[in-house]
Amino acid sequence: MRSLYILVCLLAAAGIAHRFVNKGDDGVSPPTPPSTSPSPSTPPAAQSITFGVVPQFGVKHFAEVWEPLIRRLETSSGLSISLVPTPSIPAFEEGFSRGDFDFAYMNPFHYLCAKRDQGYVPLIRDQSKQLKGILVVKADSKINSIQDLAGKKIAFPAPNALGASLFMRALLTRTHDIEFTPLYVNSHDSVYLNVTTNEVLAGGGVKRTLLSQTPEIQTSLRVIYETPGVAPHPIVHHPRVEPAAVEKIRNAWLSFAQSHDGRSLLASVPMADPGPAEDADYQPLAQLQLDEFYISPAIGEETQ
Repeated sequence: MRSLYILVCLLAAAGIAHRFVNKGDDGVSPPTPPSTSPSPSTPPAAQSITFGVVPQFGVKHFAEVWEPLIRRLETSSGLSISLVPTPSIPAFEEGFSRGDFDFAYMNPFHYLCAKRDQGYVPLIRDQSKQLKGILVVKADSKINSIQDLAGKKIAFPAPNALGASLFMRALLTRTHDIEFTPLYVNSHDSVYLNVTTNEVLAGGGVKRTLLSQTPEIQTSLRVIYETPGVAPHPIVHHPRVEPAAVEKIRNAWLSFAQSHDGRSLLASVPMADPGPAEDADYQPLAQLQLDEFYISPAIGEETQ
C-alpha cells in the first residue's frame, strides 16, 4: 500500500512539473506561434465595407428595399457589407462629411459636397431619367401658382435635399421672387403627410418619391410646379476603398439589371437602368451656384 502511495505522489509531481514547463510563470500557456500557412479548411475573412443611404423615405422603405438589396449585393460581390442607417438627411450629411461610408447612395448635390469634403467618386447612376423637383398642394387646394404661396409656410424634407428643397428654394427665391417660411420635416414621406393633413399649404418633393406613396396620398395631392432636370442620385465610393472592391460592387450592381428579381429590386430604389456615373455628369449642377442655399449640417441640430 505504501508503494502505491509513493507511485501516485511521483506521478502527480511529474504532472505539475510538466504544466509549469509548458506555461509561463503565472501558469498561463504561452501564445501559440503563428502558423506559417493558413489552414486549407479555414476560408479567409471577407472584406467588410459600409454602405450609407440618404433617407428620402421612412424606415419602412429602408427595411423593405435596401436591406434585401444590400444582402443581394453582398452575396453577388463576395464582400461583407454593413448597411448604415441614418435617422435624417442632416445626419446622413454629417456621416459622409466625416467619411463614415465606404459606399453611399446620395443626391447629386450631396455628391458635390462629398467630393469636396472627402474626395468621394461617382460609380453608378440611373441612365433612364433625370431628377426633377416638384411642389405639391392638396388636390382641392385653392393654390394654383407659385405666386399664391408668397408669405406662406412650405414643407421640405431637409435643407439640402436637392430637387425637393435646395434647387426648389433657389428657384422660388431667384426666379419667382417670393418669400416663404421653410419647414424641414426629415423625409419626403413627411412632406406629403404634412400637406395632406393641412399642416402646410405646399411641400417640396420629387416625382419618384411621390409615385412611391399610397394611391390615397397620390390622389390627394396635385403638382403645381416642376424644376428642370439634373443627373439623378449616384452611388459613390470613398477613395480609400480598394479598386478590387469597387469593381466587385460595380459588377454586382450592374448584374442586377440582367434578372427579373434584380430589376424588381432596382425599381424600388428607384434605378431602372443602372450605368456608369462620372464627375462630368454633375458639373452642370455645380454651375448653378446653389451654395447660397446650402445649410451645413450641425451635429444635434433640430431639422424642423
